Order: sequence, then C-alpha cells, then structure tokens
Amino acid sequence: MIGKLTGTLADKNPPQVLLECHGVGYEVDVPMSTFYNLPGVGDKVSLLTHFVVREDAQVLYGFGTAGEREAFRQLIRISGVGPRTALSVLSGMSVSDIAQAVTAQDSARLTKVPGIGKKTAERLLLELKGRIGADLGPAAPGGVSDAQADILQALLALGYNEREAGAALKALPPGVGVSEGIKSALKALAR
Repeated sequence: MIGKLTGTLADKNPPQVLLECHGVGYEVDVPMSTFYNLPGVGDKVSLLTHFVVREDAQVLYGFGTAGEREAFRQLIRISGVGPRTALSVLSGMSVSDIAQAVTAQDSARLTKVPGIGKKTAERLLLELKGRIGADLGPAAPGGVSDAQADILQALLALGYNEREAGAALKALPPGVGVSEGIKSALKALAR
C-alpha cells in the first residue's frame, strides 16, 4: 500500500499530477481542492495517497490533508459511490462543507456538485451520518502547530475556503500566537 509520496512535481494537468520520486514518476489523481494548493512545477511536494486496485486498472489518488483522504475513504465505502464520484464531491465541496451538510442533512448542498443527483445526495447523507464528525472536520495541513490549526479553524469558521485559509496560514511567521495570527491572516486576506 502506498500511503504517502514526497517528491518533485513534474507536471500538473487537472485532475492529475505527475510526481517524480527518486526517478519514478507517479500519476496521481487529486481533487481540485488539493490541486489549487499545489506548488509550481519543479517544486517539492508531499501528498497523502490512497491506492485503488481494480481488475482493469491501478489508480493512485492524492490528497493535501489527512481530512481529505479520510473523507474520500468514507465516501468510497458507500455502495454505488466510486473513487471518481468521491473525487468529484471533494472537488466541489471542502471537507468542512461535507461535514456541515451531513450534520444538517442538507441534500441541496450536495446536489450542487456535478454528477450528484437528489437520490445520490440523500443516500450519501444517510450513509455518512454517524460516520462523519470531528475526524472529518477541517484538517490542518501536516506539520503545523496547535496555534496554526486554531488559526485555520477560525478562518474556515469565518467563511474563507480551505485554499484561501491555507495560503494566509503559509504567509504567517512561525511561532505566531492565535489572536495575532488571526489578525494578520485577516489583513492578508483583505488585500
């Protein structure tokens, strides 16, 4: 099982990226939420992965956060939901949006995702209820401090999407406090 890849980003062609790791190029399908947060071609990147083996193919799916990967794994456990549909859901909604939709049992939010109809949305909500919770809430990028995770949570609660909040978090100086970090991030996002 391949759980994580770290290497050089060789090519970006949505929704697929080519990640070169020690001379081996891995084609990895990623949700758009991960794709938007990738660095430029030639830069180093690390992705958490989920490896799917089928009779006709072997496909590697990559995620920027543990929360995205866990949401993907929860989605593909549902009967009738394959990896492509799960990737589509994660491309159309953030992990926190999925968690909120499940908590509120709001099928209208899920039907806005291309390829998800009313019946599929209702089945997703029914199946995910009880399986989704704090573990699928917004996940902080790997290797961040508790303060940075709190800042990220605050920005997401204020309505910023994961990409905007993540970019603001990267711009903060290391070791910044929660309240000062939130103020600085909000100033950066206001520009």
